[in-house]
Parts: sequence; C-alpha cells; structure tokens
Amino acid sequence: MAQPIGRHFLQIPGPTNVPEQVLRAMSAPTIDHRGPEFASLTLDLLEAVKPVFGTTGPVVIYPSSGTGAWEAALVNTLSPGDRVLAFETGHFATLWREMAENLGLEVEFVPGDWRHGADPEAAADRLAADREHRIKAVCVVHNETSTGVTSRIAEIRRALDDAGHPALLLVDTISSLGSIDYRHDEWGVDVTISCSQKGLMLPPGLGFNAVSEKALRVSETAGLRRSYWDWKAILEANRRGFFHSTPATNLLYGLREALRLLDEEGLSNVYARHLRHAEATRAAVRAWGLEVLCLDEREHSAALTAVVVPDGHDADKIRELILDSFNMSLGAGLGKLKGTVFRIGHLGHFNDVALAGTLSGVQMGLELAGVPIDQGGVAAALRVLTGKAGA
Repeated sequence: MAQPIGRHFLQIPGPTNVPEQVLRAMSAPTIDHRGPEFASLTLDLLEAVKPVFGTTGPVVIYPSSGTGAWEAALVNTLSPGDRVLAFETGHFATLWREMAENLGLEVEFVPGDWRHGADPEAAADRLAADREHRIKAVCVVHNETSTGVTSRIAEIRRALDDAGHPALLLVDTISSLGSIDYRHDEWGVDVTISCSQKGLMLPPGLGFNAVSEKALRVSETAGLRRSYWDWKAILEANRRGFFHSTPATNLLYGLREALRLLDEEGLSNVYARHLRHAEATRAAVRAWGLEVLCLDEREHSAALTAVVVPDGHDADKIRELILDSFNMSLGAGLGKLKGTVFRIGHLGHFNDVALAGTLSGVQMGLELAGVPIDQGGVAAALRVLTGKAGA
C-alpha cells in the first residue's frame, strides 16, 4: 500500500468515525470520580441518555463492550436452566445464543437464513404453544450488524401480548441505537442492550442496559450469579451520582458531547438522515447490478448495507484492494457470510458528501477487482441524495 494521503474512510459498521467535538471533550483532564463535579456529570448524563433509548426509566452504564451488556441483561433477569426464545438472524444473534448457553440457559433457537429479521409469526406460534410459560425471555437483535437486516420489534412485542405471555423482551440495539428509530417504553421492551462505538459516535468502552420496571422486579429473584454486572449495586450508587466501580470518566465526557450533538440535530432528523443514506446506498448497489443481502423491504437497515458479490469473486479480496488503493475500510462478511459479502457502514457522524465519497471508492474498487458492474451506481445514489430519484 502506498503512503495514504488524506483521511482514512472508516466505513465499517462500527466502531464509527468519532466527531472532533467528541474527541476534544474526551481530552479533558480526568476528575475525581468520588467528587461533587463527577456526581453532577453522572446525574445529568443518566437523564440525557434516556431519550435515545425512548425511555423514562433507568439506564445502566458499564465500562464494557456490547458483549458485556449482553451478559448483564441475561444474568440480571434469568436463572440457571431458564428457557429463552431467540432468532437466528445473523452472526451476532448466534453469538448471543452461545453466551446464553454458556451461562446455563436453555435456548430455543428459531432457525433463519440470515437474510430476514426475527419472524413475528414464528414468535407468535412458539409463544402460543408455550402454555406452561417455560420461556422466560425473548431475545432479539434489533439491527443485525452482520447482515444489514432490522427486525420489527413492535411486532415481536405484539406476538407476546397476543399470546398473553409473561416472558421478558430483551433487545440488542448495539448497531441501531442513535441511528434507527427505537422505542424502549412504547414497544414494551424490558432490557435494551447497547454500546458506545456505533450510533453514539464514541470509541468502544461503554455498555448500556435500559431497564423496565418489570425487569427490575424480576432481577430481585433471578438466580444467575452476578457481581460486577449487578444492576442493584450500580443503580444504588447512581442515585448519588456515582458508580459501584471505577467509571470510564473520559468516555463519559465524550458521551455528554455526543448526546448534545444528537439533541442539536434532533433525533427525528438523525433517523431521517440515516434512512436517506441507506436508500442512496441501496440505489447504488442495485444500479451496479449487485444484490443487497436483506430480502425484505420492511427490514433494510438504516445503519449499514451488506452487498452480495457475484460468484467467482471474493469479497475479502475486494475489501483488501479498496483499502490498499483508496485508504477505505469496509466491513467483512462474518460467520457463514465470510468472503461472500462486504458491508458498507453509513451510520454515526456521517453526511452526504462522505457517503458520495464512500460509494465512489466502492465503485472504483469493484471495477479494479474485475467485478462486472454498471458504472451508474454512484449517479443513482446522488439522485437520491439530491431528491432527484425518479425524476
């Protein structure tokens, strides 16, 4: 690779580009995490983060990855041997299942093709058949980062309600929070799981659980062992503006600034921007003559697009060529999608010109790789961005 000139295009679906304002905020001196200035920061943050989740209830913040937030959701609400219902929507849904099994839970895993979201009808059938209410939780990945497919959480909630089933609803929003419209309270979610390095525009290092009153009640008797992840200890410390262990202070500075940026743009505008960028990206992919992995028009992700490469081509070699030639990173195919798809991240701190540059780099890379494409992909995307599509 020649010495790269200009900025690196980080177009993986997370970690995403961190805004300069957030980087500057994080560079402030660390303060005493037992002092009054920190307590004021914490109390303000715990309120400011709630609208992004669509909740008025508590949000627990951990110094952790999203994987840690997964574990926190499970160990605070479930007991050894409990059955959970989960859906094979992609690589990360599969990893969450493995974690649940490693913790001693029984997982009823609804098979999927990695091209669709969680099936509300399958959920309804499984829940209606569970007359003894052995299923204690339903686990759904809202936006499957490996596939670019967004599950319809409101419909999964409706399946629970129609069946009169008391199971908790646990939802992973790791690659959707702050990028895709999400409504913890309105959709009756009991635990929403997320992390810092995607739509929240921060480096990795913060994990989140938004928690319903029902989940808090269940946590009082849940039998899985927990210590670091225990909500009770954290929430008790949070009431005074502190944490039960050493917090990631400088990441909290960054979170405060990231939340300010989201509020300044307005969450409805943030979601509309992501939808428009996703539509423009799909327009480019289809104009190139390639296939978007997601097959259901209701489930296209606004955060990323997974592109299927034609037979005879290796997606990883295309990604490598684009990185070497244009200093741009694209997401790899994960699990059984390795080598067959690449993923274009279009979430977080991102504007129209950045998307146009990203798609230009992809188009040039596909041509250099000898992938047979129509050269009108970028032009199709620009028509969407300028409001000229269909004109």
